[in-house]
Amino acid sequence: MSKTIKIRKGLDIKLIGEADKVKATVSAPIFAIKPPDFHGLVPKMTVKAGDKVKAGSIIFTNKYQEEVKFVSPISGEIAEIVRGEKRRILAVTIKPDASNEAESFGKIDPSNMDGEAVKAALLANGFWPFIKMRPLDIVANPYDKPKAIFVSAFDSSPLAPDYDYILHGENDAFQAGLTALSKLTEGKVHLTVRSDMNIDSTFTSAKGVQINKINSKHPAGNVGTQIHHIDPINKNEIVWTVNAIDVALIGRSLLAGQFDGSRTVALTGSEVKKPKYIKTAIGANIAAIIEDNIEGDNVRYISGNVLTGDKVETTGFLGFYHNHVTVIPEGNESKFMITKGWLSPGLSKFSINRSYFSWLMPNKKYNLDTNLNGEVRSFVVTGEMEKVFPFDIYPMQLVKATMYNDIDLMENLGIYEVAPEDFALCEFVCTSKVSIQKSIRGGLDVIQEECM
Repeated sequence: MSKTIKIRKGLDIKLIGEADKVKATVSAPIFAIKPPDFHGLVPKMTVKAGDKVKAGSIIFTNKYQEEVKFVSPISGEIAEIVRGEKRRILAVTIKPDASNEAESFGKIDPSNMDGEAVKAALLANGFWPFIKMRPLDIVANPYDKPKAIFVSAFDSSPLAPDYDYILHGENDAFQAGLTALSKLTEGKVHLTVRSDMNIDSTFTSAKGVQINKINSKHPAGNVGTQIHHIDPINKNEIVWTVNAIDVALIGRSLLAGQFDGSRTVALTGSEVKKPKYIKTAIGANIAAIIEDNIEGDNVRYISGNVLTGDKVETTGFLGFYHNHVTVIPEGNESKFMITKGWLSPGLSKFSINRSYFSWLMPNKKYNLDTNLNGEVRSFVVTGEMEKVFPFDIYPMQLVKATMYNDIDLMENLGIYEVAPEDFALCEFVCTSKVSIQKSIRGGLDVIQEECM
């Protein structure tokens, strides 16, 4: 039975630079698959520099689960295997060719297959990394039995891409992806949509799933929020999650019989001249995405959104799980205290309390930079996190428990239900400027090592 959920806690950060409903195609000169995008992965290479690959060719596998394969999104030549300290592999770069060939595995209709056959097809052809697991928020273990699979049909983060626009007309591909996922669990596949907007038929016509509705104040679009309110995770339970855009990618590829690594990315932010949607492929070079479309020089490029994304250079690459590139001002310039500092009226400043007169303009959009507006301070109780954290969990107490690795307390406070992204708003409003997402990730790593 579907559920309708009303979330009163949360925060919408309205920024300038939302993408217009315009699509442009970009041919990047180089792409990359980055092992650090997959937390905890130790890659085992299957290619070397100079090797020719097709879209869907295996680039590396998980050293400890070699059946989990990571494939090339495009055809071309392996340009470089980039290594960091202790020879850790940071990226595998691929120079595309003009052929755009793909490995063929034959058209697959998941509706006519059992769960084991679907799992084998997803593992063999490089689709498994799109499936993540809760707890831990890592690539799913194919030998687990999830009690449910969750797909969020929208993103509520600042300047988020519009899934309705990106997936419009992909009804068949999206349904094929959902059908494949439904074979992987004896429980339900939950598809959660906004309750306060018209929804594209790609989502409303979905079959074989439970369609839930939730209001759209951030973090309503986070799958963790949806899991907590629909089917919470207890100890020793597993839930799998897949991004809606990746569901369509899986379905599109299965129906075509070859890996389709294409990706539509929202280019957004106040420093973008013409925010729009860019059609490219997984791991595209950032320079190609932003080419001749940036206002200033002192800017920050973010693969993902401003709350959870990764800082990248123009020579960097789109993250594997990212459908979004954001460009905002770098906050490294001094501000005169009377005009732009703490003594100003603050009409252009965003605040969660009423420190500035901007609270009188609730629909105002802001041009925010990366400045923390303060140094790191003692971690004190303020009550701010509880205003934006829509879980029945004590956020500050859980964060403190992760800081000193109290496993029993972490378990009692709900560590199995959360991921770093669920605490992004807490980090944003934190007066103490604590790196909360980093602390939650550290706590989850301890839980994985000691309890899983």
